Amino acid sequence: MSEPHDDVRPPGRYQGAFGAASYGSEVPRQVTVATVVVLGFGVLYLLLGLMALTSAGDQISEIVLGSKGSGGVVATAALAGAVLYALPALYLRKRRPWARYLVIAIAVLGVVAGLLAFPTGLLGLAVHAALLVLMLHPTTKRWFR
Repeated sequence: MSEPHDDVRPPGRYQGAFGAASYGSEVPRQVTVATVVVLGFGVLYLLLGLMALTSAGDQISEIVLGSKGSGGVVATAALAGAVLYALPALYLRKRRPWARYLVIAIAVLGVVAGLLAFPTGLLGLAVHAALLVLMLHPTTKRWFR
């Protein structure tokens, strides 16, 4: 009789730098983290858009655009940003490749914007760079195939 070995992993498992991940139905940690980050950005944009529709819209438009009276423009742009972030967040865990590609595109734009706004855009640069790394990680790529 053969004895079971402790080092035998079930088929379809990967043991990498970020822990074990499955290529089956189990969602990799990288996808879960990216989903939370992208959904968080979507919620923040939604809150900004809703706040721009209130009496604080003039102050918000002055901060964002440098001129008062453009609360509607800021609200529209923020709500569009909310959809742009929240939509792929809802479909990443459902294994939709287009959601991964959209997050990659958003992350690239965020990195470029962070570089253009350096040093004030350092936080956005770091978060979007982390999103890009998560979406391009080999485990994530394999899971989306």
